[in-house]
Amino acid sequence: MVQIKTPEQIAKMREAGLVVAAIHAATREAAVPGATTKDLDEVARKVLAEHGAKSNFLGYGGFPATICTSPNEVVVHGIPSDEVVLKDGDIISIDCGAIVDGWHGDAAYTAFVGSGHAPELIELSRVTEESMWAGIAAMKQGSRLVDVSRAIETYIRRQPKPGGGRYGIVEDYGGHGIGTEMHMDPHLLNYVERKRGKGPKLVPGFCLAIEPMVSLGTPKTEVLEDDWTVITTDGTWSSHWEHSVALTEQGPLVLTAPDGGRAKLAEYGVTAAPDPLAH
Repeated sequence: MVQIKTPEQIAKMREAGLVVAAIHAATREAAVPGATTKDLDEVARKVLAEHGAKSNFLGYGGFPATICTSPNEVVVHGIPSDEVVLKDGDIISIDCGAIVDGWHGDAAYTAFVGSGHAPELIELSRVTEESMWAGIAAMKQGSRLVDVSRAIETYIRRQPKPGGGRYGIVEDYGGHGIGTEMHMDPHLLNYVERKRGKGPKLVPGFCLAIEPMVSLGTPKTEVLEDDWTVITTDGTWSSHWEHSVALTEQGPLVLTAPDGGRAKLAEYGVTAAPDPLAH
């Protein structure tokens, strides 16, 4: 069953989303050569404490940290560690969430550590991020869940990959509903699978975490012995971007974007819903 939220509940989710945005800003600044992924986790813990929010990652299914730190060939669910030291030229996807008054926010981004990154890595992150925004722009009243999947896949497939070949759209993980829990129905694929049908109709109060994961090679993944860390089976590097989004009567509101998604959605000809916390 899909949980439909009231405007008041969406406002609470916006509060949680802004905490997530604050974690993103702080960890982005801290993701420098020489920092450990455990350092980034500590930064996130401090931001949560400052806002009086709770982590929805810590303890989730036994997960031992506040954020997921996934460098290079790690797709998702990397565990922060003192032993993982960021190097110049690395990329790292940071996924985190927050709970405010029982309502959840969840978002991820890919950061570039240091400088001198290969053009194909810069393009990989850009394509992944833009495919997320294409999916967000497809969240319209009367559309179906599959329309969001199609928008993500179509964007990725239309982008030429430097050096040839195709980007790998990760198959084993996708987006999800979000609200009083971090992961809720429905599951959102980042590609269209015919046998799954069109999925539920999008109506006001529908909230989704939209999160494409894209690699420079295979769409296939495997889980390491820690039962969490997910890597590409061919060792190619990957990117992960995510925002939590609410569909309102006035359009989509990107709960985890500082501006509610106004600037990026305007590029797609979509007007973001008013921010319920704006004064």
